[in-house]
Amino acid sequence: MNIIVCIKEILDPEIPSDKFRLDTEVKRVIPPAGIRPIINPYDERAVELAIRVKETYGGKIMVLTAGVNASVSVVKHAISMGADDGVIIADQAFEGSDSFGTAHILAQAIKKIGIYDLILCGREAADWDEGLVGPILAENLSLSLVTLVKEIDVMEKGLKVKRVTLNAYQVFGVPLPALITVGQEVGRPRLPSGKGIISAARKQLPVWNAQDINVDFSQIGVGAARRKLVKLFIPKRERKCEIVEGETASEAAVKLADRLREIGAI
Repeated sequence: MNIIVCIKEILDPEIPSDKFRLDTEVKRVIPPAGIRPIINPYDERAVELAIRVKETYGGKIMVLTAGVNASVSVVKHAISMGADDGVIIADQAFEGSDSFGTAHILAQAIKKIGIYDLILCGREAADWDEGLVGPILAENLSLSLVTLVKEIDVMEKGLKVKRVTLNAYQVFGVPLPALITVGQEVGRPRLPSGKGIISAARKQLPVWNAQDINVDFSQIGVGAARRKLVKLFIPKRERKCEIVEGETASEAAVKLADRLREIGAI
């Protein structure tokens, strides 16, 4: 089983909003100094599920990440968990690409790799929460797609997957090759092992640029983006306290109800 896992480097979503600032002119988050980005938590769970499949059925795991300055650290984190290898796709031409552009970049890289049975992606990135790259990537590669998968069993003619729904789950038979998206339902990802950390540190990772993967430049960058960021800001939260009094508890309750109706709360 040859598995490809697509991962993304993001600003740690646990950082309090007062620790970073926004450049409202260029609509960009300025991360705090000294705090390293992390692997997208949903992507980390995709790596975890890939490792479980590998442990049960054998195979190899290749990790991909793409960006303007795609990071070595997130790929090596996945390798330290148990992935076998990784590729970094980095180019200034990727600046401003939306989900469609990112999916095109990843599709071209996967075509260059050539051999794969299964692609895993996180359900969405925890920075923008769009959840579009996985489904668009499946469309670009003409693959079967199942989202929000919790478990994968390899069968003789494909996969049996358990997909999470709101109050239950669904079981699907899926032909290979296929693309699966993964959420938190997989459970907590494993910690990197000591052996894995040493192996990742020694790993030499190839870096591909746009020309290496034969990118169609009309499909990437700001000019190709199908959505426009109009405004980026941190919302202001204001709190006000108003005390409603009465001679008795019943009178206070009536006044409180009247006041709540006035402000539209009930």
